[in-house]
Amino acid sequence: MIDAIDRRILQALQREGRLTQLELADQVGLSPSPCARRVKRLESEGYIRGYSALIDEEKLGFGFSIFVSVRLDKQVDERLVNFEAAISKCPEVVDCWLMTGSFDYLLRVAVTDLHEFERFLTANLTRIDGVASIESSIPLRRVKERAARLV
Repeated sequence: MIDAIDRRILQALQREGRLTQLELADQVGLSPSPCARRVKRLESEGYIRGYSALIDEEKLGFGFSIFVSVRLDKQVDERLVNFEAAISKCPEVVDCWLMTGSFDYLLRVAVTDLHEFERFLTANLTRIDGVASIESSIPLRRVKERAARLV
């Protein structure tokens, strides 16, 4: 179980994952050694899964996101495993969720433009065995972005 200080540590690291132990300790009101022990414990208990940089896809040329809902012809293990294996090989797919409801999967696809998206659809997604239907939605702008909910 985590306490209020642990939450402050998580919030500070979520805002800036490159804080030094000294900066982090100062922000959460601890001395560096106890703060470092808490971070180590949060890591070992899985609250902190890792550290990474937030990359600007648009600066890399992938400024066009599309949400794609996919329905499979059958919801059997073989189809799910096959679809997930195929999707894991597609660099255009940056998020993939198994869903409840009328569609089986929700994907976020990052591409350079609509032409690349069309190539992805025709050359990859529609060729995956078991894909029965696809529905695409184009977001206009991101309203909120957060790596994880902390409170």
